[in-house]
Amino acid sequence: MRDVVEIGMGREARRAYDLDQIEIVPSRRTRSSKEVSTEWRLDAYQFDIPLVTHPTDAVVSPASAVAIGRLGGLAVLNAEGLWARHSDVDAALAEVRDALEGSSDPGPAIRTLQELHAAPIDEGLLGEALKTIRDAGVTVAARVSPQRARELTPMLLAGGVEILFVQGTIISAEHVSRGEPLNLKEFINSLDVPVVAGGCGDYRTAMHLMRTGAAGVIVGYGQGVATTTDEVLGIGVPMATAIVDAAAARRDYLDETGGRYVHVIADGGIRSSGDIAKAIACGADAVMLGEQLAEATDAPGGGLYWTSAAAHPNLPRSDVVTVGPADRTLEQVLFGPSDEPYGSVNLFGALRRAMAKTGYSDLKEFQRVGLTVRS
Repeated sequence: MRDVVEIGMGREARRAYDLDQIEIVPSRRTRSSKEVSTEWRLDAYQFDIPLVTHPTDAVVSPASAVAIGRLGGLAVLNAEGLWARHSDVDAALAEVRDALEGSSDPGPAIRTLQELHAAPIDEGLLGEALKTIRDAGVTVAARVSPQRARELTPMLLAGGVEILFVQGTIISAEHVSRGEPLNLKEFINSLDVPVVAGGCGDYRTAMHLMRTGAAGVIVGYGQGVATTTDEVLGIGVPMATAIVDAAAARRDYLDETGGRYVHVIADGGIRSSGDIAKAIACGADAVMLGEQLAEATDAPGGGLYWTSAAAHPNLPRSDVVTVGPADRTLEQVLFGPSDEPYGSVNLFGALRRAMAKTGYSDLKEFQRVGLTVRS
């Protein structure tokens, strides 16, 4: 039974929960963290840790994508970002840093990103970026918006993309417009590579996306220190409830299809390693991280963070923020050792420890851990 509250005469709303409102409950057993596996598989591709990067130029360059892949995660390059538009991306990123420096006003940095993204996508530059990742022997993944998916996908497939992400703020199974709509089911069925689609925030939309044939569904839109979607659109995703709902859709779709499993990827509301553990506990197969990786020395933003929505030409929905000095390697951020007690370093070592402390040996088992809600 859903927890519904009356918010005024004749209007009710469902009560929902964020990750910071729930807690993981220890079980009757514990185990050594050395006996815990954090591996997961998406279609034919296996990864050592349940990490998917948010497709932002602040975190994912061809070089950092290779580094993340070698560390066991999946990096997603923004196919509509700077590496697809500019031959000297270092200079472009320097323009963003210069626009932000010494000012609390994000306007100049946002305008700079909008101007940089006004340059056309260059097939040669995008192909070169993808080739760097492919030649390193790691899984090649790229993100396109629903609006440009049909246009850019042939270029991406020619460049060797193995997993395609069709990602917008909120995405539906069919994008309706005066022009020809993108029918995700027809689009996905026409491809030979797995497609991950999102974001979504409820059971019904998650189920609709699963029925398109998507290999994975993104829950959320990356809300964090930089996102302003709540302020701009009034749209919010209470992540704990949204992940649980998507996991329920996954279970029902598994029954409906007689065994087709669709992965749930949580994108947003994750501030610490404890939130990663909670997201998995709610039913996510992997988490999509951005700001947590932006402090790494390998991240191209150099301690700055923004999402791809910052460059929208008419309605940007992301700030450009300084998340901290870029003074740790990606390997240290992911696996430690940690020199701080707040869950921002050794993210996946902490996940292993949470699983061990509650007695679970792999991610699928850990999705069954007990949860409580803070009063």
